[in-house]
Amino acid sequence: MAVSSLQILSPLLLNTNTNLVSSFPSPLITFSSTPTNPSPYALVVFSYTKQGNGLASQDKKVLLERYGYDVDADEYFSKSKRRKGSKEVTKTERRKKVEESPPEEHKPPRTTHKLLQVLGGTARRKKLLSPKGMDVRPMMEVVKGAAFDILQAAGGCPASLRPGRWLDLYSGTGSVGIEALSRGCSQVHFVEMDPWVVSDVLRPNLECTEFLDSSVIHTVRVEKFFERAEQFVGNNGAFDYISVTPPYTQVDYGVLMRQISESPLVGEDTFIVVEYALKTDMLDSCGSLVKITDRRFGRTLLAIYGPKWAQKKRRSRTQLTPLQ
Repeated sequence: MAVSSLQILSPLLLNTNTNLVSSFPSPLITFSSTPTNPSPYALVVFSYTKQGNGLASQDKKVLLERYGYDVDADEYFSKSKRRKGSKEVTKTERRKKVEESPPEEHKPPRTTHKLLQVLGGTARRKKLLSPKGMDVRPMMEVVKGAAFDILQAAGGCPASLRPGRWLDLYSGTGSVGIEALSRGCSQVHFVEMDPWVVSDVLRPNLECTEFLDSSVIHTVRVEKFFERAEQFVGNNGAFDYISVTPPYTQVDYGVLMRQISESPLVGEDTFIVVEYALKTDMLDSCGSLVKITDRRFGRTLLAIYGPKWAQKKRRSRTQLTPLQ
């Protein structure tokens, strides 16, 4: 029997030799068979020689696809494995960072006590809650009493405040606004950014003094309150009284007072009570309002701005006082 020659297309990424296909010119696989007994099956012996750098990448892809091999799927799964491995490494690193990070410090629960009281008016001598510690610093009672005495005298009614609306900025416990309601104000807007102070201190104080229905609470920063003033208070005009009792070291009084003076919440007849610390420069006016008084109580100072007619009235009362 004559020596037969067959072409074998190999999926092993190797060049092959065949007489049937001429696209791969380099003979790498040859075999011969000379059976003594003819048989329907031929004994095939393979031998191959690697030549050059093998097939080009595109030829390999064509050859593999011809044998039913999904090249794109193999590339996808290999990339997926690499991505999955990188994610696993990332998760492991994150887990290590969490384990190595020090535990958060446990903060003790915030508590309150009753050290404040209403000084005058319908709720006189009622006790008010205040937080323990220094995170909220209410106005001292001696300062608060002096402020309301000055306002009542400047308003022409020493026994009580002129009826009107009060804006209590940095209200905290609500001590100043509650004092205003007790002495004759019709409504107070409280601005306090701390939700815990609002829920556990301010609101209980309003409930125990029975002023909750006359109060509006805004849980927001003072700066945001002025930026969206109309949204919070509507178009009800200017307030009759505004109290400003911020934490001394956390505000810029120059910026704060400018923001207040330019606000539509301040009118020509508005009184502004400002508590501030030593070595703080306070202007002699706030918009169209003039400084009525500026008093010192130890390390705390109190400035009150108001209309010019109130300043004249207070001066006349001061001149008449020695004759009484």
